[in-house]
Amino acid sequence: MSLYAFIGAWEQGLVYGLMVLGVYLTFRVLDFPDLTVDGSLPLGAAVSGAMIVHGVDPFLSLGAAVLAGALAGAVTAVLSTKLRIMSLLASIITMTALYSINIRIMGRPNLTLLNKPTIFQSLNFFGMPQYLLVPCVFLVIVVICKILLDLFLHTQMGLALQATGDNPQMIRSQGVNTDTMIILGVSLSNALVALAGGLVAQSQGFADVGMGIGTIVAGLASVILGESLVGSHSVVRHTFAVLVGSVVYRLAIVVALSYQVGVLRLTPSDLNLITAVLVVICLTVPLLREKMRFKRA
Repeated sequence: MSLYAFIGAWEQGLVYGLMVLGVYLTFRVLDFPDLTVDGSLPLGAAVSGAMIVHGVDPFLSLGAAVLAGALAGAVTAVLSTKLRIMSLLASIITMTALYSINIRIMGRPNLTLLNKPTIFQSLNFFGMPQYLLVPCVFLVIVVICKILLDLFLHTQMGLALQATGDNPQMIRSQGVNTDTMIILGVSLSNALVALAGGLVAQSQGFADVGMGIGTIVAGLASVILGESLVGSHSVVRHTFAVLVGSVVYRLAIVVALSYQVGVLRLTPSDLNLITAVLVVICLTVPLLREKMRFKRA
């Protein structure tokens, strides 16, 4: 693995760590299977990219991307809670609609941001090369978002959110509106995902309607991998674990793509296959650990 590929894997792992935090909120905290992320990631990229092309400040475009992602998540949650549509189906409906909406926002299936202003130009105070500046900016943003999420989940509202996923009947008996908690949690989740999409668009110089395909699988793989490596004994540790999982997942992808056995060489087209294998491995490791403990006992 070259140094450039290693730094690129860290860069991808950090920025998609925001997406993984969003997946963690829905799948682990709320126990709400949400496929909206496959549409809200390109939504964030489309909103940020389209606004930059029309002369809007890149930082403001990220704020708009966050709001758009939150709105997409709220639509999914409302379909599930108010219209009583199964959560998985509700997220698929929103994800499908977002494909057309993203094209409407960009005016075409993809949008280039070459020679357009980005947040990285504004934050390059020390004249750092782009390949070092981008990971550093991503690291700062991810750390800030993680700390804010940890603080939120320790507030009264955050605890109610966690209780909604753990035991909705109990928290409902305490007078908490679980529908509101679900709408809040899914909205926050997709806001993080859309922020990741906006940052990816600005760092890579383009937004594409298909850039969210496979996002949910990658997010789940990162969550499971992080839990297997670090554990999940507390909220702070759990959020740290999923971020570690995001970076390790991207590093594993780079290693797999650079590996060759005889005439067999993996290519970027095998990315989904690699992801599927990693998910199977991550799901199998805890089971193997339990079997080993049982044999020792």
